[in-house]
Amino acid sequence: MKTPGFTKRLKYVISHIYVKMGNITLSIPEEVHKQMKRFSEVRWSEVARQAIVSRIETLMLAEKLAKKSKLTEKDVREFSEKLNRAATKRFLNDSARL
Repeated sequence: MKTPGFTKRLKYVISHIYVKMGNITLSIPEEVHKQMKRFSEVRWSEVARQAIVSRIETLMLAEKLAKKSKLTEKDVREFSEKLNRAATKRFLNDSARL
């Protein structure tokens, strides 16, 4: 036999499980802060949390790939410079078409 109020109390207890989290303070430009206020329904701390988690995942993947890599730092630097030049050239070409 079910007790009528038991389910409601159980849901209440389950909905209030807390996870301990660290805190950080962010400094942002005043203009960004004004724009954030315009969208007050957005949970900005969640946006920041997701961005941080995403960046950590990217860095961990890069670290994992780097450990397996046979490239030297010089190789990576040269590749990065070539990639930056190509990206700049493409950006300038795309901008000229506008």
